[in-house]
Amino acid sequence: MSGDAGPDGDRWYDTLLVWTPWLLLPASTVIALTQPGRTWRDHAITLGLVGATAGWVYLGHTRVPPARRRRTLPMLSYFAGLLTLSVALMTRDVIFLLFAITGFFHAYHLRPWPLGAAGVFGTSIVINTMASGVPGTTVPSLGTYLGVIVVQTVAISAGIVLAERTTAQHEQRRQLVARLEAALEENAGLHAQLLAQAREAGVRDERQRMAGEIHDSLAQGLTGIITQVQAAQRVWHSPTRAREHVDRALTLARDGLDEARRSVQALQPRQLEAAHLPAALGELVGCWADDTGLAVRFDVTGEQVALSPAIDVTLLRVAQETLHNVQRHADASRVGVTLSYLTDVVLLDVRDDGQGMNGGADQGFGLRSMMQRVRGVGGVMEIESAPGEGTAISVRVPAIPTGAA
Repeated sequence: MSGDAGPDGDRWYDTLLVWTPWLLLPASTVIALTQPGRTWRDHAITLGLVGATAGWVYLGHTRVPPARRRRTLPMLSYFAGLLTLSVALMTRDVIFLLFAITGFFHAYHLRPWPLGAAGVFGTSIVINTMASGVPGTTVPSLGTYLGVIVVQTVAISAGIVLAERTTAQHEQRRQLVARLEAALEENAGLHAQLLAQAREAGVRDERQRMAGEIHDSLAQGLTGIITQVQAAQRVWHSPTRAREHVDRALTLARDGLDEARRSVQALQPRQLEAAHLPAALGELVGCWADDTGLAVRFDVTGEQVALSPAIDVTLLRVAQETLHNVQRHADASRVGVTLSYLTDVVLLDVRDDGQGMNGGADQGFGLRSMMQRVRGVGGVMEIESAPGEGTAISVRVPAIPTGAA
């Protein structure tokens, strides 16, 4: 782990490795120069070796960036020179074994760890051999010599192995942090892209909603007005009968104006303002029966619960559009509307005995709008129809209660 990238402990240890030779070499030199019985020539040779050693350490370690200290071949060359100079200095004076201890520290730079352990082993041999001399052939002296070397090598090498594993863990964490930062930057870009797409989708949804509102309320209201005016024209010779149709057209026009205002303000339909869904559907079916003169049966089954406004509006609009289609296309004589409350779903069924349909749900905007409304609240709409056998439209939506998220 480089000193400029690792945690505080690694930076502190890297600093210790840099300063260790500069603390031990001057201390050893001062002690060596103060030894009695040395000539100026001896001091000059010693100082020359000290200068060479200082230059080697400075150029091979101190000036080397932390990242380059992890390179195997340069560090092996530096370490071999360090041990050679340490032997030369201890030949001049054994006190330089203090400086030779630097080898134990700088073996940390040798990678992989077996090279570091070999560096510790070599340093231990140099120090013990130069300090105590070559051991004799007796078992006790040779055992002591080898035991000290083995203990030093194992103890210090264990620290090198631990340091290498810690360095590898720090490097893995650094790479993980780098990947996380890159992922965060990528996520930020994706987030911005999703926001833009969400705004576009919101615009499309709002356009679709307004189109559905216009079709479900204004267009149907205008169709009813036209129907009543045409009926008034047919009986224009009878003012009383014509007035009934004109009054009904006027009522439809006022209702249409109210619906237009509510659509602009994104409010719920008029029928749901003061009543729950069953009552609103009952009012819708009753008015439709009065306008068309068809026989309509409306049933409510199950235990009624207050549903989310979105569910109420969807079911009411589906019933409204379905009855509108029956009036315009079915040529039916009987119609049945059933609202069923089950445990976790609500069912709406509208059936007629009309002429049926040849195609599917793609025959008109009204059916597509109904399907989109139902899917928007997590429901499903099914259409069963055959020529001459009538049409059945079934809607199943989740029974989401009022106030639920």
